[in-house]
Amino acid sequence: MSYDTSHQEDDDELEFVEDYLGDYGSIQSILREALPFELIATLGGVVSGIILSRMTGELQMIPGLIVIAPAVLGMRGNISCTLGSRLGSAIHMGLITKIENNPELTNNVAGSLLLSLMMSIVLGIVGHGITVLLGLESAGILALTSIAVIAGVSSGIILAFVAVLLAIGMFRFGFDPDNVVTPAIATIGDIVSMLMILIAAKVVLLL
Repeated sequence: MSYDTSHQEDDDELEFVEDYLGDYGSIQSILREALPFELIATLGGVVSGIILSRMTGELQMIPGLIVIAPAVLGMRGNISCTLGSRLGSAIHMGLITKIENNPELTNNVAGSLLLSLMMSIVLGIVGHGITVLLGLESAGILALTSIAVIAGVSSGIILAFVAVLLAIGMFRFGFDPDNVVTPAIATIGDIVSMLMILIAAKVVLLL
């Protein structure tokens, strides 16, 4: 009798998993969850372009800023989107179920922020070097590195917070984080990073 009950429970669980995976990988599910956020991501790219167009004064006063600005956006998107993907995978695996006292969550966020700091320093140095090698004027290694670090780390903190809330929140509301978090972070990341570059440039000009 116990064997039959156990066998029935296994069949029910298998059927549930198959139904979940079938809906998880269906075209309808992907379009339903991802398309709205992809449309928002497109609009977000336009907004970040508008912010860039407002930075003409800073771009003229800080030679080399135009060289590192796209790199900051790319770095921020790569690191933050990777964080979002890792959080989504960890949630699916049951490793992250809450925000408080969760080593998996803490390690992912800390690793992302440390990587942001390291790559921002490298970006400032490399950006200055390439600018000089191309025979272009540079504001100097200290100025460009300062902008990269301020913009990279500050936007990294903001986006890490957003990624955590989005990943856990979307999962609790029945959405697949993998369909939502990455495009959302990419959009928010472009806007936030561009704003932080603008603020960092203004700070450097004041020093």
